[in-house]
Amino acid sequence: MIRVLLVDDHAVVRTGFRLLLESSANVKVAGEADSGESAYQRYLELAPDVVVMDIAMPGMGGIEALRRIRSHHPQARVLALSAHDDPVHARRALREGAFGFLSKRSAPEALIEAITGVAAGRRYIDPGVAQRLALADVDAKPPAERLSEREFEVFIRLAHGESVQRIAEDLRLAPSTIGTHLYNIKQKLGVSNQSELTLFAVRHGLIEP
Repeated sequence: MIRVLLVDDHAVVRTGFRLLLESSANVKVAGEADSGESAYQRYLELAPDVVVMDIAMPGMGGIEALRRIRSHHPQARVLALSAHDDPVHARRALREGAFGFLSKRSAPEALIEAITGVAAGRRYIDPGVAQRLALADVDAKPPAERLSEREFEVFIRLAHGESVQRIAEDLRLAPSTIGTHLYNIKQKLGVSNQSELTLFAVRHGLIEP
């Protein structure tokens, strides 16, 4: 029996996933979490076989939660979920230690297939995303790829309209550090303010308009 921790900030999404997974004889939902903060705590409490986690959540967020779980528990197997099927989000999650990446747009049965594979120690990448990753490696490097892992995380949060102070508190960093990241982001992407950051993210399919 594969014990799964479901992490998503939307209760209706978690309910849908739970109903789907409970239809499988080999998967059991051991618990749920609605944020990156609670995901880390629930992982410590439950020690699940697989963590199924949305990487775009308010607060700490899925990427930071993934980073913290993996830093203290390298054996953790995390299947990253995203509403976006672009290669940038997938590559970031995989670089931070996700064992697999699945688009929320995938067929329902793909979730069970991905969890089964990750639990068995096999990496899983959404087929459509895998193709985009391969093509991205062949084509010219997209602008967002110039950002470091931390810069990209700050960039996405700024694009969603979060303040420097809020981001600093969630990531446990000094506001001046976030300000430095913001400066570097603007330089690398060729934008001058937060509105342009948001427009850039929307145009490149990194956030929903």
